[in-house]
Amino acid sequence: MIGRIVRSLSGFYEVQTEQGPVTCKARGHFRKEGITPLTGDLAEITATGRKGMLERILPRKNSFVRPAVANLDGLVIFAANVNPVTEPFLIDRVAAIAGNQEVPVILCVNKTDLDPARALVEIYQRAGFPVIATSAQTGEGVEELRRAISGKLTAFTGNSGVGKSSILNRLLPELNLLTGEVSDKLGRGRHTTRHVELYALGNDTYVADTPGFSSFDTDKMEVILKENLQFAFPDFAPYIGKCRFHDCAHLKEPGCAVTEALARGEIQKSRYDSYVRLYEKAREIKTWELE
Repeated sequence: MIGRIVRSLSGFYEVQTEQGPVTCKARGHFRKEGITPLTGDLAEITATGRKGMLERILPRKNSFVRPAVANLDGLVIFAANVNPVTEPFLIDRVAAIAGNQEVPVILCVNKTDLDPARALVEIYQRAGFPVIATSAQTGEGVEELRRAISGKLTAFTGNSGVGKSSILNRLLPELNLLTGEVSDKLGRGRHTTRHVELYALGNDTYVADTPGFSSFDTDKMEVILKENLQFAFPDFAPYIGKCRFHDCAHLKEPGCAVTEALARGEIQKSRYDSYVRLYEKAREIKTWELE
């Protein structure tokens, strides 16, 4: 039978089927073939009662390392301007990874009851991202977010302590997910979500709550090839192909349409700075290592 992996933990996979949930282990050939089943995967399984085996993973339309999910229709990146403050580079790196696989991104600016984060909202609205201001305390923006993810398989991601689980509790109160306090000393939250799990919100809507990350974790994320990076920044799109040189890296080349747009204020400086940081990291990739 065919089902979707809705939870993976310690080598066990909970697969939701038409007959109900089945707890599965993966066949030995998965390890031999270097295949790691992911939450969100559609899988063929064999089952006896509520226990079974994963036989094969159906073709994926996308997959990610962090968060470790597959077949996303959208990614919601959570950020805040208080307790903890989200570094724009974290947002930009995750958004670029999603953009590289053509997965739509929504920015959810949370904890607006404490700080409206107007500068952060403006940066990403001007960059062309849908931005939703939310508060788990007041309920602001929660129904707008519900409408935006309706009928989709979406992952919630963002730095630790930013309130992903708190908003998910607002969307589905019966979940009663654990939420963590934020360290005043360190300015970051505790990792209350330890694994990736899909939650059904009704109307064919699924949300994956994922473990939070910090700036130290970004080295564990996918690195985009430098030739592809420009296409992962939607705010660069109006200027790509208009540079003097067809292989322009948008760094210091003369006649670069992207840096000219930056000088005119049409591209946000923090976004461009993130592009440069990611480009320098992408330069370190040896293409032969990817083969």
